[in-house]
Amino acid sequence: MKDRGRTNDAGPGGCAGTPDPTPWIAAADSGATRKHAPATLRNRDAIAGLLATCLPEKGTVLEIASGSGEHCACFAARFPRLHWQPSDPEPSARASIASWCADRANVAQPLAIDAAAEDWPIARADAILCINMVHISPWEATLGLMRHAGRLLPPGAPLVLYGPYFRDEVETALSNIAFDQSLRERDPRWGLRRLEDVEIAAGEHGFLPERVVDMPANNIGVIFRR
Repeated sequence: MKDRGRTNDAGPGGCAGTPDPTPWIAAADSGATRKHAPATLRNRDAIAGLLATCLPEKGTVLEIASGSGEHCACFAARFPRLHWQPSDPEPSARASIASWCADRANVAQPLAIDAAAEDWPIARADAILCINMVHISPWEATLGLMRHAGRLLPPGAPLVLYGPYFRDEVETALSNIAFDQSLRERDPRWGLRRLEDVEIAAGEHGFLPERVVDMPANNIGVIFRR
């Protein structure tokens, strides 16, 4: 588990052209194509534990803003009966995803999906997973995520978010306040969101928060269903 004082658990944003506040590094054994995001090693077990409580037994899991692809490779191995569909708007990220997941028979080639775009090149999913995108992208990306989730997911299917948020009834850790400030300095369109605002956006497409789970390093996991 991560030190609860750390919050720089960031990944790439979900819109094309957004700069990465914590650049990936090249994985030691793969040259420049396969990227490594150190945070994935710290949070993947906690996220996998959350997913084990809410994912369907079979079907397609669409991951939005898959970043380096390390999460997808890990979860595909842990949940082999599920078909995993990673995505990212950045070509370098998609190349890294393909490299990490090359030996995973249950992972499709990554799709070029900009969360804020009007059209996504996929017609259906049985679950949607989005890790560390909401705070590292314009608000329009979150609105797009909710809009398309409402189109793609059947009733009862989970939409799972992970990351740091402000919550009205929960005191914000000083480290999260500093993280929010650093994000806004990099791009004024970024920053930690109020969970209540995200819930309102989700509710406009029929989603309600089923569960909010405290996670390592002042992050939370949120499971929405409709």
